[in-house]
This record gives sequence, C-alpha cells and structure tokens, in this order.
Amino acid sequence: MRNRLKMLVMTVLMVCFCLTGCSGGKKNVDYSKAENWAYCENDKTDMDADVFFICPTVYSGSEDSWNMAMDDEDTKQSFVGAINMEKGIYDQDSRFFAPYYRQAGLNAYTVDAEEREPYIQAAYEDVKEAFAYYMDHYNEGRPIVIAGFSQGGDLAVRLLKDCFDEEAVADLLVGCYAIGWSVTEEELKEYPHLKFASGEIDTGVIVAFECESEEVEDSVIIPKGTKTLAINPLNWKTDSTMADKTRNLGACFTDYSGEIQIEIPELTGAYIDPVRGALKATDVTSEEYPAVLDIFEDGVFHLYDYQFFYRNLQENVHMRIQAYLQ
Repeated sequence: MRNRLKMLVMTVLMVCFCLTGCSGGKKNVDYSKAENWAYCENDKTDMDADVFFICPTVYSGSEDSWNMAMDDEDTKQSFVGAINMEKGIYDQDSRFFAPYYRQAGLNAYTVDAEEREPYIQAAYEDVKEAFAYYMDHYNEGRPIVIAGFSQGGDLAVRLLKDCFDEEAVADLLVGCYAIGWSVTEEELKEYPHLKFASGEIDTGVIVAFECESEEVEDSVIIPKGTKTLAINPLNWKTDSTMADKTRNLGACFTDYSGEIQIEIPELTGAYIDPVRGALKATDVTSEEYPAVLDIFEDGVFHLYDYQFFYRNLQENVHMRIQAYLQ
C-alpha cells in the first residue's frame, strides 16, 4: 500500500504543480459570470453555512509570466482538481464558493518576499473582488467559513485583515482555515480584529498550521528565525503538547475528482515546535512523503498538510459550524 500511495501522491501533485502558461493583461474579473467561478453553489438552500475557498497554487509560471491567465483552460482544469482534493473536508454542512483568480505562479516563490509581493497582491485583488461579489449577491447573512491552502491560505488571511474589521461581517465568521500558511503574533497586534484559534470549537478565529519533520529548521513558509502561530489538528491545542497517532482519525489521499483513493487511520502523531511554531509530524518520513517541489527541502510536508489530518479537519469544520449555530 505504501508504494501505491507514493505513486498516487507523486502523480497527482506533479500534475498539479507542473503546468505552464501565459498571464494576460490585468483587468477586472467579472464575477457576475458563472465562468469565473470554479464553484458557485448559490442555488442550494438546505445548508447551514457557506464556504468561501481559495485554491492553492496550480500555475507554475514562466520566465515572463508570473500570474495565471483567466483564459488558461488547462490550468483552470487543475484549479478545479486541486480544490476537489480538499472540498470534502468543507462541504458537509455548507454551500461551496470558489472563484477562479489570477494566482501567482510557483515561480513567484523562488524569489524573495519583497519581489514576490506584487504578484501575490495581483492575485489577492481578484480574490477580494470575488468575495465582495459573493457578499453582495449570495451571502444574505449566512455564516461563513473562509478556507484555503498554501497561497490560498495567505490570501484567506489577507481577506480577514481587509474585510472582517466591520462588526457586521466579523459576526458571520465561523472560522478561517488558513492551512499551510504562517500567521504571526505581530500580525495579530497589527490587526486587532484577528483572533487565532485557542481550542476545538471557538468561532471567529484563524485555524492554521504548517507540517514538517522534526529535523527541518527552515522553509519558504516558516523561514529560519521566525515563528508562526499554530493549532494542532489532533488535540486542538496551541502549545507543544504531543498528540500521538491514535488521535489521527484518518489521513486521506484524494484525487482530482475529490475521491479518497487511500485512507490510513492513525498515520502520524504531531506536536507544535515551541521554537518555530511548525507542526512536527512524528511517524512519517520524507522518503515516504517527499517534498516534490524544488522550493521545499525534503522533510517539509507542506503538500500533505490537509491529507495527513483530513478526517480530523473534516470533523472540526462540522463541529465549529455547529458551535456557531448554537
């Protein structure tokens, strides 16, 4: 089963992150058009909440192209596939909304943060515009889960900073699952309306972690010498209390349709590193779960942040929504 798992992971992730294309000129995206939404479940009426999901990086970029073009149909197919890999965590109780946006390419993560910022900001402007359209036309006072992964996690936190400082909007927030991204104490001080999760069912909070092996001391997400906030998805604690693998309800490895191809209960335990704030996985190796992308060293389990803790996250989204509704 381990060999089958490795082949599945490598195949899916290499397809996801190895596309090329060209970005067109920047102009506003019209989110009144269905073609600009990967998912727009506005016709569902029997759900308790809404999820606004921001896709991770599927565009690789090129020497002269740093943002995905909205007419890049090949990348948009992988855009939907990457969303599907996580959608099952979120859609049990919720309508699902996920805009296409001109995301920054993987090549943007090969340059320093200052040089990268214009490309991330360009992507964010699309996400912000899509969210404004969603609020104006679809939300109608419904509870909201903001969610994303990797670049999507970054943009989710930016959305909270800009759009949830008004009480009327903040009161709708069930939680923001910014998985695979870093959130710092300094950011919380700069934006006092942001709150980091402190437990399993608090609401209006950010849920975030970045997973790596115990040996890793540096990564693109958590550079050496910095510290992120994190919550452990196995015990929902923010300190370094160890959660052994018996608390892992199931690692699930999905394909681009969202189907679970392999499920492994009790795959790994985890604890939060008190120095880096990273979530350290204790029972998996980089040989079994390689980094895949050149921007990460082996032992950075970034691509598996959702997969390793799939069932725990799925259960928690449901519990947090129910806590909000009570």
